[in-house]
Amino acid sequence: MRADPFWAMLAGLAAAYLIGAIPVGFLVARAAGGLDIRRAGSGSIGATNVLRTLGKLPAVLTLGGDIAKGYLAVSAARAIVPGPWGAAAGAALAVVGNCWPVFLGFRGGKGVATGLGAFLALQPWATAPAALVWVVVVASFRYVSLASVMACLCLPFGVALLSFRWGSVDRWESVGAAVAVAVIIIARHRANLARLATGREPRLGERASPA
Repeated sequence: MRADPFWAMLAGLAAAYLIGAIPVGFLVARAAGGLDIRRAGSGSIGATNVLRTLGKLPAVLTLGGDIAKGYLAVSAARAIVPGPWGAAAGAALAVVGNCWPVFLGFRGGKGVATGLGAFLALQPWATAPAALVWVVVVASFRYVSLASVMACLCLPFGVALLSFRWGSVDRWESVGAAVAVAVIIIARHRANLARLATGREPRLGERASPA
């Protein structure tokens, strides 16, 4: 028996959110030393705070896990939700889940790595310009937050250019998801942008201010 489209839609969207909400950094920090990463460094559960607090290996595990869950969330939504917009909605919901995870009282990360994983599944080539911008900004200034914001500003343009150039079926949906993800991630960096403006934002390799 074929599943009802409405319930299939709800199931797919819920799966995307719940996969995105898996608190990888929190779990890695617990496994690495019983630390609640939310009470250390900047208080974020993302890879940058894990790096500053626990070192390279936990940070790499967090980064890889966050990218993987973004990819899996989009793949799940694409497989379950009817219509071309399912995968795009899954990308946005994966980032929402990462930023506001139900498992941690809606206090999560900033969505950058999860967004990368989501768009590697949704529009893989469109992530290349954003990733290049991220690398150049980090290499030049060593500000991960600034690099993340600049990459997010580039993402919708990359998605629009490539999806329309190649005639993707879900091009409008993908552009909408890219704009939504960019807005969410930039909004999550408000405090970082304020510290950048006052010269108090830590560079890569420096300790973050307490949460």
